[in-house]
Formats: sequence, structure tokens, C-alpha cells
Amino acid sequence: MSRTVHCVKLGKDLEGLDKPPVKGELGQRVYENVSKEAWKLWVSHSTMIVNEYRLELGTPEAAKIWLAELEKFFFGEGATAPEGYVPEKKE
Repeated sequence: MSRTVHCVKLGKDLEGLDKPPVKGELGQRVYENVSKEAWKLWVSHSTMIVNEYRLELGTPEAAKIWLAELEKFFFGEGATAPEGYVPEKKE
């Protein structure tokens, strides 16, 4: 059975995540306030963050940056691309 949340990112009632996506208080906030649809937006943005900052996932430094960006994306000033980021041209 799916659950509904009022998505903080998209501003409407949508299907919620099945479980907290990360451990701790931030993961619980995301679980309670973020829809599956908005989480997909984060996954795309997160990939760009990891690639542009050349984060080595699994290191404490990368985790700190990734979690800070996650919090900004949903609960802060929003998503911004890293300085100097140029999106790939789609042909």
C-alpha cells in the first residue's frame, strides 16, 4: 500500500517514498516530506553533484558534501549547479 505525502519540493500531495533513503534525522525528514517524483529529481541532481565535484562515494568528506546538498535541495535554498558547470548538449 502506498502512502501519500505533501511534497516539500513539488508542493502537492504525491506518493511518498517506501522507506527513509538515508539514515538519521535527515533521512526521516526526507521520508516524511518528499515524494518519489521529487526523489527522482534529486537522483539526477545528485549524479551531477558527484561527477562535478568528483566525489569519492564512501568517504566521510564526500558523504558530508552529498548530505549537505541533499538538505539544500529539499529544505534549503534549493538546487544549484556547481560553479563552472556546463550541461552536456543533447543532440
